[in-house]
Amino acid sequence: MIVPNRRQIVYRSLMYGGWSLVAMVAYDIAIVILYQSGHLKWKALFQIPVSLFGSAIGVILAFRNSSSYARWWEARTLWGAIVNNCRSVAREVTTLLLPTSPQEEGEVKETQRRLVYLQIAWVHALRQHLRKQPPWDEIGRLLTEEDLKELRGQQNVPVALQQKMSFLLRDALNRGWINMTQWLAIDQNIDDLLDAQGGSERIKNTPMPVQYDYFPQICVYIFELLLPLAMVSILGWFTPLGSTLVSFVFIALNRIGRDLEDPFNNEIYDIPLTSMCVMIEINLRQQLGETDVPKPLQPVKGVLW
Repeated sequence: MIVPNRRQIVYRSLMYGGWSLVAMVAYDIAIVILYQSGHLKWKALFQIPVSLFGSAIGVILAFRNSSSYARWWEARTLWGAIVNNCRSVAREVTTLLLPTSPQEEGEVKETQRRLVYLQIAWVHALRQHLRKQPPWDEIGRLLTEEDLKELRGQQNVPVALQQKMSFLLRDALNRGWINMTQWLAIDQNIDDLLDAQGGSERIKNTPMPVQYDYFPQICVYIFELLLPLAMVSILGWFTPLGSTLVSFVFIALNRIGRDLEDPFNNEIYDIPLTSMCVMIEINLRQQLGETDVPKPLQPVKGVLW
């Protein structure tokens, strides 16, 4: 996710156009030179209703970008729920699990630690799962070798981790460390986490319809090709200025929708999953009473990952 920085706003805006903007400038300059030199005067197609065409394209891009932003915001909302429910699970695990005798105190503490570490591993595994990257380097420091061996055969590692948590909670219930009401409260939070995972997977595995990507791009390209032809007889040598400015707006609008439609693609425009996972790990490990915890991630060159 790009962190707002006023000093970089002009630079980032120009870079956002990329090579498409450079090609458009070169095309506009070529059109105006050929027209002003007296060659190919027929290129001045001032009768083309570019304003109407541009309005229609603007409506199409606005609809597409609205749909893309809805996907991005839903992803952020789901991960906000994940942050809240992870904290709730850790709070309940560390305060509700109580030994039935002094001899069980150490075992209960270890169960609490293991449950919280499984929860931390779950968020890191889910991040890697959504980004289609292997999770082993992220979760290996949190789990035992036996856990890792069992998980390597799983297609959905986050779900398998939640299953392990459920087994531990069932054992705690059977041993009297928590009662049924407390177990139901923790289990409800775990269910909410799995609902958020399902929502995230739905966004990741359901791409925007190809028409939403293909048709607007074709319309924008056609508009950019026609725009200097309609302007050159009116603006003359200033055609590259007017045409490029208008084209930049449409280039940017076209890119915005494409950049936002997959918020889990591990790019600079995505929601900051890595930062959120580190923050969850810090919170949960501090709830265990640990002090040697990771530091919050800071933006790198204006980007928070």
